Amino acid sequence: MAMKNDKNGYLTYKTPEGKIRTFSGIQPSGEVHIGNYLGAISNWITFLDQYECYFCIVDHHAATLTYEPREMQNRIFDAAIANIAAGLDPERCTIFVQSEVPQHTELAWVFNTVTPFGDLSRMTQFKQKSKEHSDNINVGLFTYPILQAADILLYKASAVPVGEDQVQHIELAREIARKFNFRFGDVFPECQAYITEAKRIMGLDGENKMSKSLSNTIGLLEPLPDIWKKLAPAITDPRRQRRTDPGIPEDCNVFTSYHLHFSPRADLDWVREGCTTASIGCLECKKRLFENMEKVLQPIQERADRLKSCPLDIHDILSDGARKAKNIAREVMEEVYAAMGLKRKKPTG
Repeated sequence: MAMKNDKNGYLTYKTPEGKIRTFSGIQPSGEVHIGNYLGAISNWITFLDQYECYFCIVDHHAATLTYEPREMQNRIFDAAIANIAAGLDPERCTIFVQSEVPQHTELAWVFNTVTPFGDLSRMTQFKQKSKEHSDNINVGLFTYPILQAADILLYKASAVPVGEDQVQHIELAREIARKFNFRFGDVFPECQAYITEAKRIMGLDGENKMSKSLSNTIGLLEPLPDIWKKLAPAITDPRRQRRTDPGIPEDCNVFTSYHLHFSPRADLDWVREGCTTASIGCLECKKRLFENMEKVLQPIQERADRLKSCPLDIHDILSDGARKAKNIAREVMEEVYAAMGLKRKKPTG
């Protein structure tokens, strides 16, 4: 189906079946945590029926950080299990590994040729990552957003469900599509970010976004007793120095990052009333939260245990996903090279 402008004026692609494609990715950079679940995976699940969905384990992106090579395949396997267990049904979406579709890096090189250096130099995430990994500031970190644009546009995805911290990258991907289209003709849609309601999940320290590199996470598949050990001392409203001090739930990291996403309305009202009047303490609040987290996480962990016992099934899911992704990727790259004048034609006569 040809691309056309949507009601907001963005150039949008729909599949022959009339669906908008969506793409998003997760790094196999260690344990999948509840920040990933609330900020990404739970949002992805809402796309499964209305959109044609492609979800990618982005191992090329993970390679921009120092890692142990012999651990990478286990991390990819664990990321696949966590995502499927959390609700990404392989019957309703395509799940695959980035490096198994070489057209991702192929298109990234093409986008290198149309992306101004200045646009990349303004990316705030590069500045942040450079501080966090000052001993390994590599070119891959700098050009990370170009590969991310290639990830998305290789499938002509118009909708990209992401966290708030990735919006700048999606805006750059849209600009890259426009620059390519202006120079070579309309090949790519102008993708848009679809931001999750859980915009920014803070870590247990209450100061930074939940991040494996900062060791402030709660693992999605972490044993429940271990989760409680982490949750019990988590930072809350600094006003509450004593049990009898009233607080403001909206200023409490435990309430805004966790209760709002795991607890039902009745429990939110209970916390708000109890906190503001000092009729409950922070530990009571956390115990109620843990009970609600347990209701959500235990079924996910049980599904993950079943998946771990069937590694061949995971292998087949990723292989089938890569085959499906490659079919689209090859077609799009043929279109790209034809538009750029790089497709060699057989002479006639």
